[in-house]
Amino acid sequence: MTVSQTEYDRDTSHRETILEIQNASVSFDMERGDSRVLDSVDLDIRRNEVLGVVGESGSGKSMLASALLDAIVDPGVLTGEVTYYPKDGAPVDVLDLDKQGLKEFRWEQVSMVFQGAMSSFNPVRKIRTHFVETLTAHDYNVEEGMERAHRLLSDLYLDPERVLDSYPHELSGGMKQRALIALSLILEPEVLVMDEPTAALDLLMQRSIISLLQQIQKEYDLTIVFITHDLPLIADLTDRIAVLYAFEIAELGPTEEILEFPAHPYTRLLLKSTPNLESSIDEMRPVEGSAPDPVNVPAGCSFHPRCPLSDGTCETTDPGPYSVNDDHHVHCHHWEDSADAIPMTEETDEGFAESSVAPLTEATRTAGAEPLVSLDDVEVHFEKEKGFFDIFSDPETVKAVDGISLDIYEQDAVVLVGESGCGKTTLGKAAVGLQRPTGGSINYRGTDIWDVHDGNGDHDLSWGEIRRSLQIVHQDPGSSLNPHRRVKTSLEEPLKRWHDDLDGNDRKQRILGLLDHVGMSPPEDYFERYPHQLSGGEQQRVAIIRAMLMNPDLILADEPVSALDVSLRVEMMDLMIQLQEMFDTSYLFISHDLANARYIAEKTGGRIGVVYLGELVEIGPPEQIINNPQHPYTKALRWATPELHRDGSADEVDDSPIREIDIPDPTNPPSGCRYHTRCPEAREVCRSESPGSYEASDEESHRAACFRTLDNHEYWHSDPITDEMDRQSD
Repeated sequence: MTVSQTEYDRDTSHRETILEIQNASVSFDMERGDSRVLDSVDLDIRRNEVLGVVGESGSGKSMLASALLDAIVDPGVLTGEVTYYPKDGAPVDVLDLDKQGLKEFRWEQVSMVFQGAMSSFNPVRKIRTHFVETLTAHDYNVEEGMERAHRLLSDLYLDPERVLDSYPHELSGGMKQRALIALSLILEPEVLVMDEPTAALDLLMQRSIISLLQQIQKEYDLTIVFITHDLPLIADLTDRIAVLYAFEIAELGPTEEILEFPAHPYTRLLLKSTPNLESSIDEMRPVEGSAPDPVNVPAGCSFHPRCPLSDGTCETTDPGPYSVNDDHHVHCHHWEDSADAIPMTEETDEGFAESSVAPLTEATRTAGAEPLVSLDDVEVHFEKEKGFFDIFSDPETVKAVDGISLDIYEQDAVVLVGESGCGKTTLGKAAVGLQRPTGGSINYRGTDIWDVHDGNGDHDLSWGEIRRSLQIVHQDPGSSLNPHRRVKTSLEEPLKRWHDDLDGNDRKQRILGLLDHVGMSPPEDYFERYPHQLSGGEQQRVAIIRAMLMNPDLILADEPVSALDVSLRVEMMDLMIQLQEMFDTSYLFISHDLANARYIAEKTGGRIGVVYLGELVEIGPPEQIINNPQHPYTKALRWATPELHRDGSADEVDDSPIREIDIPDPTNPPSGCRYHTRCPEAREVCRSESPGSYEASDEESHRAACFRTLDNHEYWHSDPITDEMDRQSD
């Protein structure tokens, strides 16, 4: 039987092995016992394939990456075998290499791209210096190497001279990450190991880098190991996927099979817990329970405490790999029953507790109602700090928020999405009184909050009452909780201040009840803990409870789930929605993830607002924003949101709906429509004329700032802008 070239490329079973680990284990001797953070892992990596490694935080993904390079830090101990098979010559026992041999192996055969690009560069040295030092240290011809550096940077859509002559802090996060990828390839390695390389980046940059990796992998004949916690992110990139759980491989197979026909219960539950734009929100479920402590991994199958198929065999006998087929293996005794026990799509699920209160629709919420918080033409402009040599020049102004109007109602939920630096968080802080606007007004229940703050006029409200009513839940709960205070102290403080009618026992019982309600049981145990004794999800629960105890009318939730594992995000969002119903509060969510935004807005009957370079470019109900986006930037965010099922539409970066990967400098935003420099639909009028906010569909609350929503605008008779014309005008 013959196959197409694409099918042949995707079929990795014919490829030879380039890197192999056998019975690999990593352990750390700790005071409370032996911590095994990689446990008897067997894995072959095939030449010219892209292998994805996925799993929750703490599952052993990063330790696997370090094991591949024999780079386990002391006092960790790596045992087993790691073998490298070069194209020519005998196999190499990596664990038997001396110091010089390891140095050559780690750069010239296998190279590593770490998660934090900023920490990978010396902040006081230019990017060029990093390339030159790497080439010199390995006795490479510097002139030839720098020519290769220019090609690599150009292939990654960067200006080589600008990047090489910059310090790390002068580049955006996406530019630094691409420069790091180029640096990792400078010595022409055969294997590139990437540990969460896009975790800190926006969706558009993530998707762009994934597309660029597809091009580079083909052009430079690379083998790539891509480590991530985000399954949809790598659906279009990888040939095979290895799913890790509790420091072991749970399932390994071709990407299509893992995504369409997962065999391990954990893989199926992980897919069901992942927010995405394809599935019904009622089918998304969190993975119940938590991953095991590396010092106390359960006997038998390590997943059995969380598995709905678990029985006595699972509790005592470690499941060896079962063959689903020749290239698909699973470590589960009951894998053949997993599809029936955990269906991927369900019409009903009696085990899911539906909300007892139907979400308010936008029409119901706003009918005859006055806004709870109203933002009118709000501006927040900052003067950029000047360096030593800039003291005689005029300061640059960052227009973080530039003329945004927005109404938020009782029991409302508005989710703001957009790239980093677009103004989402600044707008949110202005809405809850944490950032004073430089223009426009912010009204709470019809009263200008900054008039109250300044004591202008007579008002029924005090500044303290406004601050109590407008609260915030931060992205990083660990930094928002006092590390020296127990949970009980942090949660008692708002009750003491705002509910002085409660005595000590009443306060304790209210806090214990809320801890139990959010799943922190037994609550008496958590009551006495310090923040460092809580997981990230538990810390976020405490931070949410603390905000709710103020009985606020509006909570700014700034990326409240982005720091959590994918498997926990649905659970946390469900919790926040339940607490909204309990406390009758409203939410202003900040997110860079359109799938999370859709989940929250659809469950609450809320809206999604799209922010770009300080402007609100589109707002509307989630079904319109997701399925009928009218602004080209919203369409780009929709394209950039990873999906679980591969469709082959993103195989090339040229297919992306953006003309420029990098966002413009906010101190010098483009004239006219600010998105015109990246917009594939831009025309000449977009250079000079700024669009207003126009009705975008039959939905009254759906509006977009784009000329394309108007049938009779000058836009339709204006000449299109091409890349060549843009270059000529620069």
